[in-house]
Amino acid sequence: MMSASQARGNPDCTLAIKHAVRNHVKDNQTIGLGSGRALASLVRELGRMPVKKKLRFVVTSLQIEAEAEDAGLLILNAPQNEQVDIVFDGADQIDANLFMIKGGGGALLREKILMYAAKKVIILADSSKFVDQFKRSIPIEVIPFARSTVHQNLTKIGAKVELRQSANGYPYFTDNGNIIFDAYFPSIQNPEDLEKELTCIPGIVEVGIFTRRADRYYEVSVEGSFKIITFRKGSKRLVSAQSI
Repeated sequence: MMSASQARGNPDCTLAIKHAVRNHVKDNQTIGLGSGRALASLVRELGRMPVKKKLRFVVTSLQIEAEAEDAGLLILNAPQNEQVDIVFDGADQIDANLFMIKGGGGALLREKILMYAAKKVIILADSSKFVDQFKRSIPIEVIPFARSTVHQNLTKIGAKVELRQSANGYPYFTDNGNIIFDAYFPSIQNPEDLEKELTCIPGIVEVGIFTRRADRYYEVSVEGSFKIITFRKGSKRLVSAQSI
């Protein structure tokens, strides 16, 4: 029987979420939560766990914060003195080297902070997000004061730049009070070099290129089956696959 998610054209991540939670969530952990549809489902799964009262959570967006509150999870305002044990997140695109583009939901700065603070990172994404080479825009979080100068500098290095807008037609503001440029580059041959180049432009707070690889990537098919991928010795490797 087709799930409600599949009926809407979205992959059913239920199996992958249950597997990820069962295999990676332990008592007394501090857990980071990214943003997106799959993460909302994962939060609801965490809320059903008997050990949820023994867990602490750091969220990256108001959307997931609301979901976590509804699920009865203990939310921390920011990473505390203890290290974040594990982060669960999604991705907008994942290339052949398992680098990622993130920030479609606007939480790229907080997501990158959590990712670099974590002992382990788990990514959940449907198979359409896995590509050989990046083919979409790069979200770039920018201080509003630097809007014009950053736009000029991005244009100089070959980007076509669009100011992200909210549904009402006004500029979109992140939870940090910044704006987002979506920068389209004709070709991204070296994501690591581009990430470094962009972060050197004054006024750019963070960029949506993530070159710190995750520990596990769950690649979910439309039918709900999934593969688990990791990066070892210079190439990606299939850890396991589960069908429905």
